[in-house]
Amino acid sequence: MDPTYPAESEQYRQTIRTFLDENLPADWNGIGSMGEQEREEFQDNWRQTLSEHKLLAPNWPAEYGGAGLTHLEHVILNEEFASRGVPTSGSNDGFSIGMVGNTILAWGSEEQKQHYIPRILSGEDVWCQGYSEPNAGSDLANLGCKAELDGEQWIINGQKIWTSSGHRANMIFVLARTDADVTKHAGISFLLVPMDQKGVEVRPITNIVGHDHFNEVFFTDAECPKDNVLGGVNNGWAVGNTLLGFERGVGATTTALGFGAELDLYIDLARQTGKVDDLVVRQDIARFYTSVQIMRYRGMQVLTRFLNGEQPGPEASVGKLHWSHHHHAITESALNLLGPAGAIGFGEENRSGLGSPDIGTENTAANWIASFLIARPGTVYAGSSEVQRNIVGERVLGLPKEPRSDGGSWKESQSAYKS
Repeated sequence: MDPTYPAESEQYRQTIRTFLDENLPADWNGIGSMGEQEREEFQDNWRQTLSEHKLLAPNWPAEYGGAGLTHLEHVILNEEFASRGVPTSGSNDGFSIGMVGNTILAWGSEEQKQHYIPRILSGEDVWCQGYSEPNAGSDLANLGCKAELDGEQWIINGQKIWTSSGHRANMIFVLARTDADVTKHAGISFLLVPMDQKGVEVRPITNIVGHDHFNEVFFTDAECPKDNVLGGVNNGWAVGNTLLGFERGVGATTTALGFGAELDLYIDLARQTGKVDDLVVRQDIARFYTSVQIMRYRGMQVLTRFLNGEQPGPEASVGKLHWSHHHHAITESALNLLGPAGAIGFGEENRSGLGSPDIGTENTAANWIASFLIARPGTVYAGSSEVQRNIVGERVLGLPKEPRSDGGSWKESQSAYKS
């Protein structure tokens, strides 16, 4: 692996820097420095700017509205955007472009690509994710939402939960059981479902600080056109895993940039609190620095796979495990540095559920506690850490599958493993 970019790539890097200089406000200080309403307004306008310059989905083929960039050019673009604290898409494009759009390009028929990709880019279709259910979270294959074919329509009945931004979407990609007579992984289909119909009910889940980012979605004889199956009937498990690979793996090429910026803020915080010479704190700084460097080299590995024409696979779980637990550790350590100050000053304007403090964000207790809170579910969403470890063990390392006792005792489970 050569950790250097070819000389010709620097010309494209300069092109992106010029674009940012020409299109960002003169006093730009990073999106993390904005309040919630200002941030949403900026992202809406920024999405339009990216769309006009074909940078909204720059690695998508030109015939579908992308810029046709190489994977290397796309990574350079992400690096430059991250270094300036600029989003690479609109507020909900993680689902629309990063997940379902990429998955349609990977699995969709030509008719599906021609129909859905332009609507995703224009913002006409805004997507949300229909995966988790009350009894199918980490064990996603246990889902009970079912779809039965009736003429030219799939009739869907069931429930989804923890549907991020479901109240803002008009389309939902749904994993539904379409065959109950086969093993549970084999009888699932990936459906592209319109939400603007009487058979779909969205109920917001309001959290402790009054936000309703998550939702429940109920399907009661909801309809989905027969041809809105992605990747073939009963092949939804494979399609769904492709989507999860995009969710967990694509960001690996630039993950180190964001967490590197957060580490700089952590070191500044150690100086501000007079603890930078504390031996335990210095050990933590070394640990976090090493962790970020691991992210950087893993990003290079992912980029190498992209350049070789490979799509994200089960190895993406390694990166997801790593960054989510790193984020736990560094935000908890930051609150230890702050002491009592870490429990105060958390006003309503800071309760928007931000991730790690963005470049340009003031190094305040409020921002660190916001980051600490959002780090907590990081080991659960996109697949819990327990699930990620099983994937790494079974699908990457080739280890025996986790023993299943079907409700039996731990001793029975161990006996099954030994046998």
